[in-house]
Amino acid sequence: MDKAVVCAALAALADGPRHTAKEALEVVPNEAGLYAVYGDLLAVGELAAGTVGHPLYVGKAERSLVGRDLHTHFATGKTGSSTLRRTLAALLREPLELRAVPRNLALPDGSANYSLENSGDERLTDWMHARLRLAVWVRPGGMALDEVETAVLNALRPPLNLAKMGGLGDRRVKAARATMAAEARAWREA
Repeated sequence: MDKAVVCAALAALADGPRHTAKEALEVVPNEAGLYAVYGDLLAVGELAAGTVGHPLYVGKAERSLVGRDLHTHFATGKTGSSTLRRTLAALLREPLELRAVPRNLALPDGSANYSLENSGDERLTDWMHARLRLAVWVRPGGMALDEVETAVLNALRPPLNLAKMGGLGDRRVKAARATMAAEARAWREA
């Protein structure tokens, strides 16, 4: 792997500009790359994770940073498709009064992937837009992102990432997500 590429990704994600979701719609390119999600002081406190100035979560967008970040992670109705949203929902379950439901209400499948009731999903989106910032790095020349993402994760150790973190995956996050998944599996339409 090209160390210069990893250094460039780290520089962009750790030291580059950070945007609100609204700002990001104007400046984030519709290209593949890596992204880092940062929380403000209140977010770090409410999540009881990380520190201000250190990314809470890092991920890759194989096709589009706009599609993955802004139209999935930061969009109401997408919790069932977003690992980041499910983790945030699990950690903010009580303060935001969130209720897990199956991600497909018409065909509940018992999956560990859950969604949120509509009003809760909106509260989560509002919280994210108010408290989180996004930094991005655009992949150069169609290179594979997987190895670069792994190197960045190893360097930054974001507390909300579970995949590729080995034993460092936060047990509290896993337990909170398991609680939400169980609630979604037990869901019955009222």
